[in-house]
Amino acid sequence: MKVKGFEKHYHLMLLPGIVLLIVFSVVPMFGAVIAFQDFKIGLGIWRSPWAGLDNFAYAFQLPDSRRIFTNTIVLSLGKIVANLIVPLFFALLLNELRFRIMKRWVQTIVYLPHFLSWVILSGIVTDMLMLDGIVNRAVKAIGLEPVLFLGDNRWFPIILIGSDVWKEFGFNAIIYLAALAGINPSLYEAAAIDGASRAQQLRYVTMPSLATTIVLLATLSIGNILNAGFDQILNMYNPLVYDSADVIDTYVYRVGILEAQYGLATAIGLLKSLIGFVLIALSYGLASRFANYRIF
Repeated sequence: MKVKGFEKHYHLMLLPGIVLLIVFSVVPMFGAVIAFQDFKIGLGIWRSPWAGLDNFAYAFQLPDSRRIFTNTIVLSLGKIVANLIVPLFFALLLNELRFRIMKRWVQTIVYLPHFLSWVILSGIVTDMLMLDGIVNRAVKAIGLEPVLFLGDNRWFPIILIGSDVWKEFGFNAIIYLAALAGINPSLYEAAAIDGASRAQQLRYVTMPSLATTIVLLATLSIGNILNAGFDQILNMYNPLVYDSADVIDTYVYRVGILEAQYGLATAIGLLKSLIGFVLIALSYGLASRFANYRIF
């Protein structure tokens, strides 16, 4: 039942959010024209000379372009795969706990890192992995040489993926826990009557019931394949690991903010946004086809 006259109040409630969306998300999009200009900050957008597609061509000619795109995809794929497998494994283990108090304590502890910023967590990780940190102390205690984890291109991608999983796996497991709670208990009862062990129940009841959720999360994650985690990497990397940790977002930050090459930085960022838009559309199409998930 609708009460006459209340609709306008609902629209007034939405008005502040719409205004903020326009100011911070729609209006800045007009700045994308810088990607097609030889932008000079003293001349501004209106008087800077037109450059056409020169910035895009130059971006592909840079010796760093292949490296930053490769690093972005490798780190993103690593995080996507790890953040699908680890939360699933954790949710399955947590679901087997029968002590509710312990279950709640475990959930609270593993959820906590999600609510901390990378400024805090990167400081913790850096302190743990520095040459005189707790990890290298343990390494020296067993008679091995300390490792420069944060300056080694072999270790740094693993550290980035591992710390991202540590931050997010508890929170990401909520979706799996919700899916587990929705499984009909009679399926387990029927399997137990048929003599199925816990492992067999997991294989033939739990995993098939979670298959749709796993496919849905996997397909939706395709849209984030170019987002390798700017805030995490910016707070943790250094020039020693640029070869393995420099991604599109950090490169745009350095080129645009630190080196003042605004046209080039905008062109790279715009190209990333266009590719990301295509991937998001693709991911939602796949989710609709294979998991029957639709947002419209």
